[in-house]
Amino acid sequence: MRHIQVPEHGDAGVLELVESNPPTSTPGRLLVEVGAAGVNFIDTYHRTGLYKIDLPMTLGMEGAGRVVDVGEGAEDFEVGDVVAWADVSGSYAELASVPAERAVKVPDSVATEVAAAVMLQGLTAQYLATSTFPLQDGHRCLVHAGAGGVGRLLIQMAKEVGAEVFTTVGSPEKEDLAASAGADHVIRYREIPFEEAVVAIAGERPLDVVYDGVGAATFDAGLKLLRPRGMMVTFGNASGAVSPVAPLTLSTNGSLFMTRPTLGDYIRVRSELEARSADLFARITEGSLDVHIGLSLPLAEAADAHRALEGRMTTGKVLLTP
Repeated sequence: MRHIQVPEHGDAGVLELVESNPPTSTPGRLLVEVGAAGVNFIDTYHRTGLYKIDLPMTLGMEGAGRVVDVGEGAEDFEVGDVVAWADVSGSYAELASVPAERAVKVPDSVATEVAAAVMLQGLTAQYLATSTFPLQDGHRCLVHAGAGGVGRLLIQMAKEVGAEVFTTVGSPEKEDLAASAGADHVIRYREIPFEEAVVAIAGERPLDVVYDGVGAATFDAGLKLLRPRGMMVTFGNASGAVSPVAPLTLSTNGSLFMTRPTLGDYIRVRSELEARSADLFARITEGSLDVHIGLSLPLAEAADAHRALEGRMTTGKVLLTP
C-alpha cells in the first residue's frame, strides 16, 4: 500500500510517499480502506517536531473509510461498515489499522468525506462548546480563525444556543464564510487589531470566553478582553506555542481561568467518544451543522496540503483522498 511518511523533522518537503506491505488484521483492530483522511495542524506539529514522536511515522490523526477485515475481539463491527476515527495515527494511507475501541460507525445519512472532515475538528468544537466552557444563551465569546475547520463549526454551535459570537479572519473570502456560519461580529485582524475592534463594539472586557486555536500571536490580547472570572481556552498553536504564563497574570486580569485542553482527554472513554460523535452526526443529518470542505487533494500531494494549511490559505476542512 501507499502511505505518507515522515522520515525526519522539517518543513513540508520532508513528507514522502512510500510503499510498504499493508497492515494485517490483529486482535481488537479494524483494517480499513481509507476513503478520506483529515489534514490538521497537529499533523504539522508532528512533522516539525513541536510534538515529539518516534520517526519514521505515517501521519494523519483522523479519517473515515470502509472496513475490509475485522480482528478478533472487535465483534461490534462487520466487513463493509463505514467507520470514522480520531486521535489515531496512520490515516495518510490507503489502508489503516484502527483500534475498534476508537472507531465509530458512520450513519448512511453522513457521507464518508464529511465524516472524515469532522472527527477531529468537529469533536474539538463539540467539546469546547459543550464541556470546556458550556456556552449558553447570552454568553459572549471570541472564536479565532472563524473560517477555519474548528472555528466555523464552533461558531455554528455557539449560535445554536444563543451566544453572541465575535470572530477573527484574514480576508474578505474568509469573512463571508464566518458570517455564513452565523458570527455576529467578523473582524479582519490584518486591518485592525482584534482587541480594539471588540472593545469598540462591546466595551472593555466584554467576553465570557475566548476560544484560541492560534496561540502565540493572539493569546496576550485575548486575556485583556475577558470579564472577571472569564475563561481563556487555548487549544492550538497555529502561530506558535504560547509562552509560559505566571499565575499572577490571571489574578491581575480579573481572577481568570485558563485551560489548555486536548481532544484525547474528552474522548478518553468509549461512551464519551460515542456520545460526542452521535451528537455531531445528528447535527449534520438534521442540517444544523454545515461542514465546509475547502480543499481535497490526492494522497501524493500531502506536502501541498501542509503548505496551504500553514500558509493560512485554506478555509474549512482539508482532506487527502487515497
